Amino acid sequence: MSSKNYLFSSESVTEGHPDKLCDQISDAVLDELFKQDPKSRVACETAATAGLVAVMGEITTNGYVEFQKIVRETIREIGYTKPEYLFDHRSCGVIASIQEQSPDIAQGVDEAQNKEQGAGDQGIMFGFATKETPQLMPMPIMLAHGLARKLAEVRKNGTLPYLRPDGKTQVSLEYKDHQPTRVHTVVMACQHDDNVSQDKIKSDVIEQVVKPVLGDLYDDKTISHVNGTGKFVLGGPVADAGLTGRKIILDTYGGRGHHGGGAFSGKDPSKVDRSGAYMARYVAKNIVAAGLADQCEVQISYVIGVAKPLSVFVDTRGTAKIPVEKIESLIVDNFSFKPADIIKKLNLLRPIYKQTAAYGHFGREEPDFTWEKTDMAEKLRKEAGL
Repeated sequence: MSSKNYLFSSESVTEGHPDKLCDQISDAVLDELFKQDPKSRVACETAATAGLVAVMGEITTNGYVEFQKIVRETIREIGYTKPEYLFDHRSCGVIASIQEQSPDIAQGVDEAQNKEQGAGDQGIMFGFATKETPQLMPMPIMLAHGLARKLAEVRKNGTLPYLRPDGKTQVSLEYKDHQPTRVHTVVMACQHDDNVSQDKIKSDVIEQVVKPVLGDLYDDKTISHVNGTGKFVLGGPVADAGLTGRKIILDTYGGRGHHGGGAFSGKDPSKVDRSGAYMARYVAKNIVAAGLADQCEVQISYVIGVAKPLSVFVDTRGTAKIPVEKIESLIVDNFSFKPADIIKKLNLLRPIYKQTAAYGHFGREEPDFTWEKTDMAEKLRKEAGL
């Protein structure tokens, strides 16, 4: 890094943001199919706009999805339940256009006699970990997620009953000597009913959301922006069409680590866009948890139809406690990046994905997030001689 002192910003969105709504519908479809058939192949995309949700993609399964029910239930859970929102779970239209997975792809991905399960696509995936937080995640994205989750919480529990489902958060964190010290600026966009003053919204949001989440990182010099346009009544799919897979940076590391470009939601784990990124996070997190480096980024690459990755690259950004070459050899000796091995190691053929589709796929402490375990850290530490 060129400077030791700088600002770094990350953003998040609430579960009612139109893109996140689509992510949750896509993963709700995946979960429903995995409940019935864990071998389902799913590539489910969702689009939402005023009065309409469209579900499309390629699915091969022995299960059955009642798309109307799944879509409407997901929208209801998120909180689009009132006609005055101009988009609600009862009145919106739902259409679905689904076909089977291409046989050209299936023949390269399916496991067969004398043939391993191949990668579901070519591409690059990244995993990242840093000692900045107990979750071994960058602090800016963890704070942004915390604000977004709290914004939804005070809406749903009635603390701020005038809030509506859509919302965005952003945190600019001040670093000194590469260490996070305080929040320089916080940005909150909060959809609201039409009869509430912006002064009240700002005061309530700062007291009920911002200060509880940011704690001592928020001080009297912190700049706070709440609803910068002066009004945010019209929101959700009515104001901004939503699409699955359009929030990939906040899904991962908030821009702090690299991203290979592939989205997660709606994809079963034969798609290495998802499973490969989960595995890369698992490896990077265990390297940092083992004390082998203060930061670690792992890149892997695949070719469609081939099980073994083309490359595995490790970057500790100058924080390694042992030679990077030794860390690379420890990774090769202790982890497999073949799709079938990843799926088995992380137990990915389960209906666990809807919960990942809002507030980030990483840094979560829920038990189903197996890629967040640090169960390999002690073994790596011993093999490294630390």
